Amino acid sequence: MAAPATPRAAAGNRPWSALRRGSFTRAQWAVLIGGFLVNVGSFSIYPYLAVLLRERMGVGMAQVGVVLGAATLVQFASAPATAAVAERVGLKRALVAALTLYSLGGAAFLAGQRFPVLTVAGLLLISGGGSLYSPAYRSYLVHEVGDEQRPRLVSAGNAAGNLGIAVGPVVGALFVHRPTVMFAAVTTVYAGVALGHVFLRRERQVADAPPVEPFRRMLHGVAVLPFVVTAVSFYVHMQFYQYLSSYAQGRMATLLFGAAMMGYSLGLVVVQPLVAERVGRMSYPAAMAIGFGALATGMAAFAVGNGPAVVCGVAAISAGSAVLFLKNDLEALAGSRRSATVAFGQQRLAVGVGSFLSGVAGGSVYGAFEQVGFLPGFWLVVAAQCVVLPVLVLTVGRWLGRRVPQQGS
Repeated sequence: MAAPATPRAAAGNRPWSALRRGSFTRAQWAVLIGGFLVNVGSFSIYPYLAVLLRERMGVGMAQVGVVLGAATLVQFASAPATAAVAERVGLKRALVAALTLYSLGGAAFLAGQRFPVLTVAGLLLISGGGSLYSPAYRSYLVHEVGDEQRPRLVSAGNAAGNLGIAVGPVVGALFVHRPTVMFAAVTTVYAGVALGHVFLRRERQVADAPPVEPFRRMLHGVAVLPFVVTAVSFYVHMQFYQYLSSYAQGRMATLLFGAAMMGYSLGLVVVQPLVAERVGRMSYPAAMAIGFGALATGMAAFAVGNGPAVVCGVAAISAGSAVLFLKNDLEALAGSRRSATVAFGQQRLAVGVGSFLSGVAGGSVYGAFEQVGFLPGFWLVVAAQCVVLPVLVLTVGRWLGRRVPQQGS
């Protein structure tokens, strides 16, 4: 169960009625804008990293894959540890420290024009910054608020981040042939956000907050069902994100595909805040049925294999992800026996686990269907998994739930 919140009015902040009217505190606005800008900077770089590393390092795609894999491991596998650090040092300090790492990473990218090895250092610094930034960013938004306010604030944080993800590649495309200008601009953005966060108000200590635990217990108190469902969600979702671009080649115009993928991120920006309160009230199985059902519909649409079908499939996946990802986080917060910061760190690890499994299993299955010349079959298999896996997870979860009391009696 989540710890009861300290009333914000009693803490000298805006009354809760203001939050119900849809306003945010100045600190929350500053963090939301920072989250948007950070993702604009990061995702103006990420889509072009493979090309950049090959050009600067003079290596093959195998070596590039190792570097990108290591960066992903830093971002996701370290999340429980960095969340525990943020819990100890405080959210404001963690945000400033993370943004400092981002700034150093941007500067390393800039210097990598002359010293190529610094490009790898920059990637790892930015990955480390992201690992620390994500749980602190999301936790700061929901700190000291009640359960009824969490859906709106979590969805607002996600919307700001997704808007940055949508805008970033467009900005990067404008400067892809002028990397020095791009990296200078990104570094300036990171440093500016870091400076702005220095002036954030420091979060207040909540009297009945869960105790801070030793580092060796980083995964203690995890909400197991949301962790597993999040891993499954990203296992199926990342197959869309990782393999659709290859599948779409020759089946639809590149410009249409790019517009569809931007629409995916913008759909999350628009849909999630609109449905946040409703998602907060609905049961977990209902949210899973809506989310995974939409994912299955979208994956099946890809099997049709033409532009309009792909666009419709992406739209369905965007709507389903808006519901499913938000409910996963809300259930993790409600079911965790740890602070919101640690709960978000544990969720980020679940995302990493699902993404890793997607890369390992999804790539093999995609390759098998490619060899037999029937790639639409890959999407039908993924659609079937969107139906079967959540049912299996809920069934096993309920079975274990019945056995635990019996064993303890």
